[in-house]
Amino acid sequence: MNSRLINVKNIIPNIVVDIKYATADNFTKKIVYPSSQCYLIDTVAQALKLAAHDFSDLGYRIKIWDGYRPLKMQYIFWDLVPDPNYVADPKQGSRHNRGCAVDVTLVDGAGQELDMGTNFDDFTAKAHRDYANLSPVVLKHRQMLQTIMEKHGFMGWHKEWWHFDFKDWEQHPILNIAFEDLER
Repeated sequence: MNSRLINVKNIIPNIVVDIKYATADNFTKKIVYPSSQCYLIDTVAQALKLAAHDFSDLGYRIKIWDGYRPLKMQYIFWDLVPDPNYVADPKQGSRHNRGCAVDVTLVDGAGQELDMGTNFDDFTAKAHRDYANLSPVVLKHRQMLQTIMEKHGFMGWHKEWWHFDFKDWEQHPILNIAFEDLER
């Protein structure tokens, strides 16, 4: 199984990359990642490219908030929020550590995020996929995101509307390649 990490922007030029953990605009309120680039293993990036084409046909673009995460970073998150309901225990690793998970939303033609009912990293029930007390527009947006992502091999995680794992994630090793090494 090929677990080569590639920069997503190189194969999906119109994707909006807003790596939240490279900014202080995240649940930690600190810059955690030293890079604002997004990496995924090749097969996952290729599947995301197909999803991006489908969204483009509808007038939307993917905005990606997180992709590959070195295992070292997983320990930082676990130290801050040692709750397996929202943060993967680094002893088992996460799908992000394998380059097989994406945190995404959609933006319109003007680059404005579609209303999905919550912000990224919302640790409340309102962010859960089965939460129904939302406007019809929000429910439609979430359903569209989920339907197209699933069509291309991604499975949503029940507690976060934005999180998607690629179908064969368990076949890939946990990686701890530093962002600095990927950018060389």
